[in-house]
Amino acid sequence: MKMSGGPATLNIKILLILVALIIAVGTLIYTQSLVNKLQDKEREIVELYAKGIEYVANSSNPNEDITFLFDNIIKPIDFPLILSDENNNVNIYNRNDVRNIEFDTTMTEKEFHDFLSEMIKEMDKVHTPISVIYADSVVLNKIHYGDSKFVTQLRYYPYVQIIIATLFIILGYIGFSNIKRSEQSNIWVGMAKETAHQFGTPISSLMGWLEMLKLHYNEPDKVLDIAEEIANDVEKLNKITYRFSKIGSKPEIKKKIVFEELQNVITYFERRLPQTGKSVKLSVEGDRKICAAMNSELFEWVIENLIKNALDAIEQKEGWIKMHVAKVKKNVEIEITDSGKGIDMKKRKDVFRPGYSTKRRGWGLGLSLSKRIIEGYHGGKIFVKSSAQGEGTTFKIILKSC
Repeated sequence: MKMSGGPATLNIKILLILVALIIAVGTLIYTQSLVNKLQDKEREIVELYAKGIEYVANSSNPNEDITFLFDNIIKPIDFPLILSDENNNVNIYNRNDVRNIEFDTTMTEKEFHDFLSEMIKEMDKVHTPISVIYADSVVLNKIHYGDSKFVTQLRYYPYVQIIIATLFIILGYIGFSNIKRSEQSNIWVGMAKETAHQFGTPISSLMGWLEMLKLHYNEPDKVLDIAEEIANDVEKLNKITYRFSKIGSKPEIKKKIVFEELQNVITYFERRLPQTGKSVKLSVEGDRKICAAMNSELFEWVIENLIKNALDAIEQKEGWIKMHVAKVKKNVEIEITDSGKGIDMKKRKDVFRPGYSTKRRGWGLGLSLSKRIIEGYHGGKIFVKSSAQGEGTTFKIILKSC
């Protein structure tokens, strides 16, 4: 278990930034391509408009019907357009020469003329005006035009999109950072609680043995038995220290008899159960010879966590915790069943989440560490196989057999 992101987190952040840049550039290129295509289409319309005017101007029949030109070419135009003479002068009295341009109708003639002249300059910066040719040589008119509202909106759309996406990413990053800091804080708090939880059993046991020493200090046989149990608890404290020292490092994996490892944990707990004030029967059944690749210290830690949680779940004074070992194909399956209060169906997935707890002690990091040990260090699986409120819970561990 690592408490910081390190290079891997930095690489992920760089990758996300690169992906965001690629998406942004791709969006800009694609949108610009659409804008160019639409501008080409609009220019084709203007050229067609110019050809129509040329046709009418060069027609031998001045009374020829030009309704088609106005109904099918001029009316559908939805972008700014100004028709001027060859010197960019506009007939301000013919408002049909100015299309799709908003202006103040209260302007004087000079103000309107200046306004149109300025508009023509702005349009010509973006698009080259199209000339209407009369008799193949004389410039009769010039058509100045700008982009439609749709093209303008489409041109600026990717920038708006990028700004919104950037703000979203910034807010998301801030939120993610706050969540990460909160999780790290919860992990440290959980680790402190789990450390106290782990040391609690042997320390409480040592205190009990010390009290018994005071009562039986003049009975040599009793003193020897108590001293042996004190040695076991001291060894237990040493094991706990070793376990925490192995968090984040690769443990040594060896072939071990699973039944014997379970029995060792049961033996330790059986001598100390009376101190809990409960009469709980611990037992292990199944294949006594099957082995699995494991680290004994860490595997015992997992079983101890499950037993402690089971003891906490048994609210009545009497109960039982049963373990069963079996070989299924190439795996070893271990089931730990208790007669406790069970787990709510909605909370089964949460029991392995760091910091999750339903009581004052335990299930803060115990099951989360157990999941890490089994799945991360042993390549196995651990999950809640079944549980019913008031009937108990069964945890299942799957390891590779040897």
